[in-house]
Amino acid sequence: MAAPLIEARGVEVTIGGAAILKGADLTLNAGELLAVVGPNGAGKSTFARAICGLRKRSAGTVSWSGRELSSLKGRDLARLRAFVPQRAEVPNGVSVHDAVSIGRSSHLKPFQSFSAEDRDVIAESLARARMTGFEDRQLNTLSGGEMQRVQIAIGLAQGAPVLIADEPTAQLDLGATAAVSKLLRDLVDDGLGVILIVHDLALAAAIADRVLVISDGRSTATGTPERVLTRETISKVWQVEAELIQHQGRSALHVEWLDRN
Repeated sequence: MAAPLIEARGVEVTIGGAAILKGADLTLNAGELLAVVGPNGAGKSTFARAICGLRKRSAGTVSWSGRELSSLKGRDLARLRAFVPQRAEVPNGVSVHDAVSIGRSSHLKPFQSFSAEDRDVIAESLARARMTGFEDRQLNTLSGGEMQRVQIAIGLAQGAPVLIADEPTAQLDLGATAAVSKLLRDLVDDGLGVILIVHDLALAAAIADRVLVISDGRSTATGTPERVLTRETISKVWQVEAELIQHQGRSALHVEWLDRN
């Protein structure tokens, strides 16, 4: 059997003397969307950056397609994973096409120009991210949802089998959230492996194949949304009485907002 796209075991991260991750595990396979959920400060984004090689680990192992993360450098790593940050830098004077072209640069040798194949991949990445027609727009003129789709297009241009999106819907309205979520689900259905860092439990349940709960720097539960996001787990991890309701492809989180006793 093929090795998982990502396998992380016992990952620990210490920042400024504080233990942020204390033992987190994760497995991702091709054609799977894994939603990573947990309270604020639980270590979700730190975990995502650690498995991407963007944050130094103090312990634990991470492998990508059977290769230890520490053995992967530069271009090799860029061809395996695409990382979509929550808040991307938006420089002035950069067009959508230029930004997506940068994502393809990991396939070029020094001083090499884009080939016809590279240009086709860039155009296809824009199309898959539903940004065709935006090529000449400046990044600083885009809406939040459009900017997130550009970031996804950049990742697709890398040709990586894994896309890791760190709270891509955190600052989006309902319509943009639905559009980005459907895009990620469609990419998974096309065979991509996606890790989605997200706060919205109903959204995680609606689009994820599996859910991983991070609490106090540790992975505490993983499995299908129905098995993991139970009333008991929500009460224990988030300290709130709530129940996830799913019916005919729709999901909602029923929360007891007020204690009237």
